[in-house]
Formats: sequence, structure tokens, C-alpha cells
Amino acid sequence: MSFSIPYGKQNITQEDIDAVVEALKADYLTQGPRILEFEKAFANYVNSKYAIAVSNGTAALHLNALALGVKKGTKVITTPITFAASANCVRYCGGEVVFADINPDTYLLDINAVKKLLEASPKGTYSGIIPVDFAGRSVNLEAFKKLADEYDLWIIEDSCHSPGGYFIDSKGDKQHCGNGKFADLAIFSFHPVKHIASGEGGMITTNDEALYKKLMALRTHGIYKDDNAYTNSQMFASAGESDTTYPGWYMEMQDLGYNYRITDFQSALGLSQLNRAEKGLVRRKEIAATYFENFRNKDFIIGQSGVVEGHAYHLYIIEVNKRLELYNFLREHNIYAQIHYIPTHLMPYYRQLGWDEGDMPNAENYYKHCISLPMFPTLTNEEQSFVISKINDFYNG
Repeated sequence: MSFSIPYGKQNITQEDIDAVVEALKADYLTQGPRILEFEKAFANYVNSKYAIAVSNGTAALHLNALALGVKKGTKVITTPITFAASANCVRYCGGEVVFADINPDTYLLDINAVKKLLEASPKGTYSGIIPVDFAGRSVNLEAFKKLADEYDLWIIEDSCHSPGGYFIDSKGDKQHCGNGKFADLAIFSFHPVKHIASGEGGMITTNDEALYKKLMALRTHGIYKDDNAYTNSQMFASAGESDTTYPGWYMEMQDLGYNYRITDFQSALGLSQLNRAEKGLVRRKEIAATYFENFRNKDFIIGQSGVVEGHAYHLYIIEVNKRLELYNFLREHNIYAQIHYIPTHLMPYYRQLGWDEGDMPNAENYYKHCISLPMFPTLTNEEQSFVISKINDFYNG
């Protein structure tokens, strides 16, 4: 049997297609009712009060940084093991990115490394933290929130990899990624390889009503359309019109925002996918458990994602020696494993800002050995067995 197996893959069903076609035949292609429907359903899914759908996860990060006041001179801490957008959003606003190393066991931002940075500088030096639920494993935001409160920091939770993920708090309760209990804002992505695919698209979640209202305006050029929010009544008085009643066509641009809106048909697809998100998550966990059982006693395994409660398994990662050779060997057999990620601080853009090899030893050591194996709900048992057998073949040589 011949296989061609990517590391990730969307699953588009007839129900998805029907939902998009119905949206395309409706009155709105954008700024219509399906966006709000998707937002409400997603907020309910992660247990947050508010959700704002946007054009992609990077836009979500950018808007969050804007809403929290990132500007020139603002210093924000994040992890080097993430997609570059987690850091870039700070740079978009003129702020400074400061990387802290990862925990080599979890691959997540190390709270002790963050604490050392904070303790080494006067209070007020840093403004925020952007922890990432990398690969689908949830950051313990309860611990980060305690640290953030001590140093008066905000938190943006990058949950692009972890819809449906959670951690267990100090009281034994599940805290779902993006629920807004510990982070000021959280973001998600609906890129095709993610749990919920809408082609492109993203979501911001929060429990803060003021931030929600600000983000709703920033998403649409910074324009407000709300009688209670208007500030420009004098323009009507100077025209001889009422200064207390705004006409129905009136709107105000109060901030420099962006066109980061999502479409109705993308929202229709996202909503359809959300309706079966839990089923996909169950399958991801089954795949992860199979990888773990097959690799846990192998001497060529340095580390792996493992079986972790609350892990959403966007990725399943193993750490191995001869990583490049394994990567090439798998591709020769049409297994398209991937590497996540080249440490962000070693990208040329961040190197020119002063970062260099040796700055993040745990992240750099992880990168030398990591490889992401095929992980998506429609991966068959036969395909996964083929992946596992080829990895064993390579190391048994």
C-alpha cells in the first residue's frame, strides 16, 4: 500500500461544504450574522465571556498588543519556541521583545526563567508576558498570573495550538485555554492544519468588557458605531444640527485600527468545524497515546510529547539524534514530518536586534533534536503504523 502523509491536514466534510454554500447564498458575505454566531459558540466552547473573530491568528495577536498599549519602549517577554508571530506582534507596535528560555520537559515558557528576568530589573521594566500553549500543551496560567500580578504585568495567552486544551489548577479544577480567568486576552488560529479550520481566521477571547469593546473597534479601522461611545458631538452643533442626537448613518474613527475582519462564509465553516471539535480532539489523543506507547522504551528517543492531561495535541513531537537524516528518510517514504520551530531569537531579524546562539540553551538544544510527526484526526491506524515502522526501520538500520 502506498501512502503520502503530511504532518497536518484539514478535514472538510459535506456538512462543512453545505454550511459554506448556504452562507454564500445568503445576504451577507462579510459583517453578517454568522460571525456573531461563531463568536458566541466559540466563547461558550472555551468558557470565556467574549470572543472577537478576526482575519487570522497574527491579526489577533497584533490587535491584542494594540489594545494593551504596546508602544515604543514597552518590553514584553515571550518564548523562542513558537511561530514568529507571537513575538512579531510586539514589534508591530514598536515594542521590545525579550525572550526567556523553555522548560526542556514541557517545551513551554519556563516560569523560573521569566522570574529571573523580572527579578534582575526594577519593577516597571516589563509590561507583559506572552506564554504559548505550544504543540497543544497548556501553560499553567495560574502560576503565571500570580507572577504577573506581583510585577503588574498583563498576559496574552497564545492558544493557537490548543483549542479544547486545559490545565488543572491548584483547586483541582480544569482551566480551559482561552477562558480568560488568568490571562487578559487569548488568541486562536483557524489555519487549515489547526483543530478548527476556516481557511484563514482567528479568534480573540477575553472576560474584560472594556478590552472587548476596544478590540471590536480596532478590528474595523478603529471605528465606533455606538451612541454611548461618541465624542464628536460638536461637529453637529457647528452645522446647526442637534448636539445630543446622532443620525443613524453616523460613526466615529477614534483609534488607528485595521481591517482585520473575517467573512461570513469563513465563520460558517469555522462554526461547522467547531461542532465536531471534541470528536477531533478525542482522535488526536488516541494518536498521541499510540505514538507514546510505541516510543516510550526506545533508546533512540531523547524526549517526546507523551500522554499529558489537558494536552490538545496540535503536534506530537519526538526528540531524536540524527534528526536531519530521519527527516530526509521519512520524506523518501512520503512521510512529510515537520520541524517546530526554529528558535525565533535565531531568526536573522532578531539576531540583528542582538540575540545570538547560546542565549536560550534549552530552546536551542530542543531545536537540534525535535521533529513533529503526522498528527490529524483523519490519520488512519494503518498510516500511523507505517510512520512508526519507518522510524523504527531508520534507527534499527
